[in-house]
Amino acid sequence: MLEILGINPIAESIYRDMLVHPHASIAELAERLGHPESVVRAALDTLSELALVRPAADEHDRSHAVSPQLAMEILLARQQAELAAQQQRVEASRAVAAKLISEFASQVNSAPQGDLTQLSGIDSIRDYLSTLNREVEEEFLTFAPGGPQTAANMNASRPLNKRLLHRGIRMRTVYLDSIRRDPATVAHAEWLTSLGGKVRTAPSLPTRLIISDRRVALIAADADDTGTGAVVIRARGVVAALCALFESVWQTARPLGAPRRADPEDLADQQVEVLRLLAQGFTDEATAKRLGVSARTARRIATDVMAHLGARSRFQAGVHAVQRGYLPAVPD
Repeated sequence: MLEILGINPIAESIYRDMLVHPHASIAELAERLGHPESVVRAALDTLSELALVRPAADEHDRSHAVSPQLAMEILLARQQAELAAQQQRVEASRAVAAKLISEFASQVNSAPQGDLTQLSGIDSIRDYLSTLNREVEEEFLTFAPGGPQTAANMNASRPLNKRLLHRGIRMRTVYLDSIRRDPATVAHAEWLTSLGGKVRTAPSLPTRLIISDRRVALIAADADDTGTGAVVIRARGVVAALCALFESVWQTARPLGAPRRADPEDLADQQVEVLRLLAQGFTDEATAKRLGVSARTARRIATDVMAHLGARSRFQAGVHAVQRGYLPAVPD
C-alpha cells in the first residue's frame, strides 16, 4: 500500500506493527512477523532514514514509530521535493535539447521544411517514421513492396503497429502477392488483421509509400533502393493524388485469405502483371523487384505464361495477351 510512497512491504508491515505494539522490542517484532532480526534491523534503518521511526526516549533498544499523520506529511513532503528537483532537471534537459536541435537543424535534411523534405539514409527515415507514428491521429495507408518481410523488420514494427491499432488508428497495408508463399510474413499480416488492421496483396506495387491522415506522404526516393532516402510530401494536391493511387490499388488488391481464381483457363493476377511489365520493356531483374521475387522466379513465371498462351516469344505472348483481353490494345 505504501510502496507508492517509497516504503517496501516488509518495512511497511514493521511500521504498522510498531503502531499497534509501541513497546515491542526488535526480538518481539521479529518473532511476531516471522522475519530474522537482521531483516527487521535493516527495515528499521530504512524507516529511520525516512524519519518514520526514531530511537525511543526511555529505552535504548527500542524504536518509536511516529504517528501516521506525521509520517504521511513527511513522506509527501519528501516526494514533493523530489518532484520539484525532477522538474528542474526536465527544464534543464529541454533547454539543452533545444540548443542541440538548433545547432544541427541544417544537417538533418538536405531540403528545407515545407511542402517537400528530403530524408537521406535509412536512419533518417526511421527517425521520421517514429515521429509520424506519434503524430498520426486517424489513418495510416501503406504500400509495402519488396516481397517477404525480414524477421528484423517485422519484429521492429510490431510494437509500433500494436500501439497504433490500440489507439484506434485505421491501418490499411498492401503487400505483394509473393508474401503468400512466405509463412512468416503471412503470420505477421494475420496478426495485424487480428488487431483490426486491414491487409491486401497486389501483383506489384509502384514504390514504397506511407500516407498519414491524408495530410503527409512518405515516398521512396528510389523505388529500386528504398533505403537510400525518401521524400516527405505535404503539398495537398500531390498527397491527394497519392491517396487516389492507393485507393485504386486497394480496390483491385486481393484481401488476405481470399482464394485465387480457380478457373484453370485464366491467368493468375501475378502472371498478368508479368505480361504487363514485359510489354512495358521491363527486364527479368526489374520485373522480379516489382514482384518481390527472385529473377529466376520471374523468368519461370514468364516461361509459364508463354506456355499458357501458346507463344514462342515474348513479343508473341504480348500479342496473344491483347487478343485474349489480358492487356489493353493501346498501352496505358
